[in-house]
Amino acid sequence: MAKERLYLYDTTLRDGAQTQGVDFSLEDKALMAGALDALGVDYVEAGYPGANPTDTEYFETGEALPNAKRAAFGMTKRSGRSLSNDTGFQALLQANADCVCLVGKAWDFHVDVALGISQEENLQGIRESIAAVVDSGKEALFDAEHFFDGFKANKAYALACIQAAYEAGARWVVLCDTNGGTLPGEIEEIVAEVVTHIPGDRVGIHAHDDTGHGVANSLAAVRAGARQIQGTLNGLGERCGNADLTSIIPTLMLKQPYADRFETGLTGEHLRNLTHTSRVLDELLNRAPNRHAPYVGESAFAHKGGIHVSAVQKDPRTYEHVTPEAVGNQRRLLVSNQGGRSNILAELERIGFDTPKDDPRVAGLLEEVKTKEAKGYAYEAADASFELLARRHLGNVPHFFDVESFRVMVERRHNALGELVTVSEATVKVRVDDEVIASVGEGTGPVHALDNALRKDLGRYQSLIEDLKLVDYKVRILTGGTDAVTRVLIESRDGKGRRWFTVGVSPNIVDASFEALLDSINYKLLRDGATVH
Repeated sequence: MAKERLYLYDTTLRDGAQTQGVDFSLEDKALMAGALDALGVDYVEAGYPGANPTDTEYFETGEALPNAKRAAFGMTKRSGRSLSNDTGFQALLQANADCVCLVGKAWDFHVDVALGISQEENLQGIRESIAAVVDSGKEALFDAEHFFDGFKANKAYALACIQAAYEAGARWVVLCDTNGGTLPGEIEEIVAEVVTHIPGDRVGIHAHDDTGHGVANSLAAVRAGARQIQGTLNGLGERCGNADLTSIIPTLMLKQPYADRFETGLTGEHLRNLTHTSRVLDELLNRAPNRHAPYVGESAFAHKGGIHVSAVQKDPRTYEHVTPEAVGNQRRLLVSNQGGRSNILAELERIGFDTPKDDPRVAGLLEEVKTKEAKGYAYEAADASFELLARRHLGNVPHFFDVESFRVMVERRHNALGELVTVSEATVKVRVDDEVIASVGEGTGPVHALDNALRKDLGRYQSLIEDLKLVDYKVRILTGGTDAVTRVLIESRDGKGRRWFTVGVSPNIVDASFEALLDSINYKLLRDGATVH
């Protein structure tokens, strides 16, 4: 039996831009639009021309996408104005886009209170606006805002709104759970009724995640007959975000009953690029990826307990619902005080050591890990530090440099403008081969100053650490009191986008931070093949 086609509509660059702290530049939009197109989605909604300079310029200068349709977003025409006299609407018609998605009210409460117009005037605005898009030669979509709340409040009027768009020529009528408060059972029941009025292959779903059901609501709509799904990469979006396409896509392709019944524009090869595309977005936004995200998170296929690891090594199906390779992810067997010999051996294999099970060094390494974790180290969250520990234990880490001493001063003073500021200055002495190098660095805090000083001059290794950046810094107090033991976790990144985590532990927060910084640099040198004279 032939599979039914589902269409994927990505709104990361428009609705995802409503996320607090997210602001896409023109270059960002071009890069992500290309990445989404390469992923295999059917539509890329790239912004709202006329709403801001960046979106306007993108639709003026941006090139068409090779595969996906580029969608411009906007509103139905303003009340009291003709189509020709609505400059915002005209900007949509003139946009360099394949299709236009218009949002309009589908809840009588909003029509009465937010718009302050008659319900018939709202219907007429929907009809005229959709028809104008169709007449311009562009594909028309209608986002029925607050549809589910409107349906529950006044079913007849909510249906009249989407019927008006459909009859005016909309290719897709998209049902929006704008407030994100509708539950899957309601979604399925309401969509099932909608598709008795409008063919399901013309109906879409746009779910928000305010109850944590964005993905479930999207799948419920598909089961009920909707054939387009709108969402964002990594669940970006206002408030709690939108339905997450990085969960929806693999579920549709790998899980029953969806995999046998439906097909999307993605192939298996596209799906294997999912994790990479997810991380490209995080990299673009300078955000740490969500380690616990389904399918694409670093911990999605991570196993910690020794019994789990032993079983996974025999057959991954014992603790994995899909193969990590299917979505471009990888299995991680964590090293911790809850793990055993299986964890250590698996991690040694991952980093390139073919170590016999009965090698006495494995037992020694496991004991060292447990001893250090009892002191506060956390290697399951600091894979780079574990690799260095393992290589040192097995005698396989070059000795690149020595730190002979470091000093940090923190001074609070008035600057030249008379403002009270706090400045940190650090001095670090390192020995590279037979050369002692002293460097001074300033920073907003002692760790920042130490980082700047340490990486200012590392002799012949300097070129290898020029692209090294500290991108995240976490501190956890492990014991109470002013003399508490502190654990510092540092995330680093290089110019190729590779990330790694290192850990330091000490009663002195600066000392703990410096230990993690040293591990970060040594790991970078090791990974890049630095040699010792």
